[in-house]
Amino acid sequence: MHKKVFALILLLAGCFNAYAQQTDWFPANYTKKEVMIPMRDGVKLFTAVYQPKDGREKHPILMSRTPYSCAPYGTDSFPSMKGYFRHYTGEGYIIVFQDVRGRWMSEGVFQDVRPFNPAKTGNATDEASDTYDTIDWLVKNLENNNGKVGVLGTSYPGFYSTMAALSRHPALKAVSPQAPVTDWFIGDDFHHNGAFMLNDAFAFYTSFGKPRPQPTTKRPTDYVYPTHDNYKFYLDAGALPDIAKLMGDSIAFWKDLYAHPNYDAWWKARNVRPHLKQVQPAMLVVGGTFDAEDCFGAWATYQAIEKQNPGANNRIVMGPWYHGQWGSDDGTYLGHVKFGANTSTWYQENIEVPFFNYYLKGKSPEPDISEATVFFTGENEWKRLAAWPPADMQTRALYLQPGGGLSFNAPAAQRSASRYTSDPAKPVPYTEDVHHTRTISYMTDDQRFASRRPDVLVFQTEALTEDITLAGPVVADLQVSISTTDADFVVKVIDVFPDDFSYGPDTVKLAHRRYTSPTYPMGGYQMLVRGEIMRGKYRNSFETPAPFTPGKITPLKFTLPDVAHTFKKGHRLMIQVQSSWFPLADRNPQVFTDIYKARNDQFVKSIISIHHDAAHPSKILLPVVP
Repeated sequence: MHKKVFALILLLAGCFNAYAQQTDWFPANYTKKEVMIPMRDGVKLFTAVYQPKDGREKHPILMSRTPYSCAPYGTDSFPSMKGYFRHYTGEGYIIVFQDVRGRWMSEGVFQDVRPFNPAKTGNATDEASDTYDTIDWLVKNLENNNGKVGVLGTSYPGFYSTMAALSRHPALKAVSPQAPVTDWFIGDDFHHNGAFMLNDAFAFYTSFGKPRPQPTTKRPTDYVYPTHDNYKFYLDAGALPDIAKLMGDSIAFWKDLYAHPNYDAWWKARNVRPHLKQVQPAMLVVGGTFDAEDCFGAWATYQAIEKQNPGANNRIVMGPWYHGQWGSDDGTYLGHVKFGANTSTWYQENIEVPFFNYYLKGKSPEPDISEATVFFTGENEWKRLAAWPPADMQTRALYLQPGGGLSFNAPAAQRSASRYTSDPAKPVPYTEDVHHTRTISYMTDDQRFASRRPDVLVFQTEALTEDITLAGPVVADLQVSISTTDADFVVKVIDVFPDDFSYGPDTVKLAHRRYTSPTYPMGGYQMLVRGEIMRGKYRNSFETPAPFTPGKITPLKFTLPDVAHTFKKGHRLMIQVQSSWFPLADRNPQVFTDIYKARNDQFVKSIISIHHDAAHPSKILLPVVP
């Protein structure tokens, strides 16, 4: 949950004034009050309520619950209204923001990804009950409300939106979890397949995780980095015990991370997916296919609701976005890759606002929102689908070949493998440039810098003679051997543009590090379509890690988040394999150990072999649609 996207998260949580131009319209047409809403256990939660002055009709309530503050505080202080939230104020919604339990001005004790309690009795609470009690108070105490409530939020507020859907309050009619935190060990934010996502975790918790003994309106101080080269910073910082010293002793969740290195009961209690049953509101799950933080969460939340709620009113929208870009005013590009239209405003005007207008205001006609509305990059086209993955999706095996080839035919060689040496002292960077904080565009970055490294394997097809469209999860199914007892594996799916490719002479503005240069050479561009890491010791079980036997050929299979992309005729499809992705993920010492306790002198080189012969074929299982 990266600091650079806080502003966008806060936009949906009420703090969108940071990027806005001050106007007089909002305070002229709305009143503000701040209330402490009592929960069933007596704890009171700080809530900011913005109500239309127009009393000629009853208004729906749209709420976001957030750990990021519902500032500005004070009944005379109004946030500026810019961006698509102006649609809701223009429609006369009652806008409600709430500091969740234990954060900012709310009472109580905060608990990260607070577990859902399906067997609550008496005064027992969780985030679902806090939402229920809040909604109940709002519909009973706010004048001129129409008795209908919607909840939305992005990232951590997306988690609270999912929890709202489990509140089962009869007034809650529509919920939109957007990039929702879903499972912090398997695929969101701080772990991917057991690998610790160091950069995001440290940058986030050095500020967010600081204790708040008493309610406050003051934000915690940021960590002061000695250098703005984050590759150098994390490499110099050393092993995770040394990084823990930099974090200090006051960050409770950081100590929890270290205390639970495997997918144990503590982590499982924080996985909301098994509880997504009896979901009653209309659901609109939203995410970005290039969301560096919670891409997994959007797909996984939608799929869990589908599986456990047959016939539920549950839909998903996935656009070509970084974390929260669907709420921005510009969704025309990310990094150097252009999408041909403003995908963000299209989503806002055609999907989200009509969704809430229909379910909360009864505004006809019912919006034409398909089961899955997904933007396919490559062909740059929105597709309205009756199911996700599409019903006609077929899994096709793309085999790694000797000499760096890729083919839909299995390899025929008797013995063949590609090898590289993984050195923790010189880990493969996740992006080429030098930067201070994790970029938001790396998920479409040019991978030519990586393909030129000796510790990155490259396999690619010939130029395609026809389009290939992928729609669904990608599975890496490798046969590997290593010289040590553990290693990480990063698999990247890449679209290689033709050497003569160009978008033309037009340029786009520089904003939020999403675009680096209008003159960037796009000929031969190696666009990252999907990349994912797997911590090797979890290949059999996330609960029970197991060492590798040095030199033994071992199957390693894991699933990458879903892809929606067309590789156009004349392009090439490339697969890269490497064993570090730094400092996105922490370095594996490449010996079987509790990495959170690993010493600097335990880090060793490992010779990694990826086998691709008839007896041991390595392949990528692609979700191909006609």
